[in-house]
Amino acid sequence: MHELTRSTVVTAPPARVWEVIGDFAALGDWVPGVPPARIEEREDANEPGAVRVFTVDGKDVAHERLLERDAAERFYVYTVLDLPLPITDYRATLTVREHPEGSEVVWSASYEGSDDVVPQMEELVGDTTFGAGLDALRARFA
Repeated sequence: MHELTRSTVVTAPPARVWEVIGDFAALGDWVPGVPPARIEEREDANEPGAVRVFTVDGKDVAHERLLERDAAERFYVYTVLDLPLPITDYRATLTVREHPEGSEVVWSASYEGSDDVVPQMEELVGDTTFGAGLDALRARFA
């Protein structure tokens, strides 16, 4: 099992940060380069089992299923159904925690895959998605 984690400190209270990132359907609202999502398989985007679908130029490019969400604890867990790399058992968690300076946001993932896929995952998921999203979130609250 491989893991990757990115985190940042945001100068806003956890409840305020959660308002921005806690909606499973709203990833495209705060992560640069991520298109708006539509929700399938549930009416409520925040109900486990909901699938967010990202579309670019009329083509569905990614599907992610919400596995767990706890608004009181400010976290959700999801899996990517069609990551374009040879991995399995992908499970990601996005969490907002209290921090002396405001909030700490932690975005992590675990997955199975050969060692040679780790650098690609670190770049594609860790840097391009998690890192860019957390950088934008920090700037939003600066």
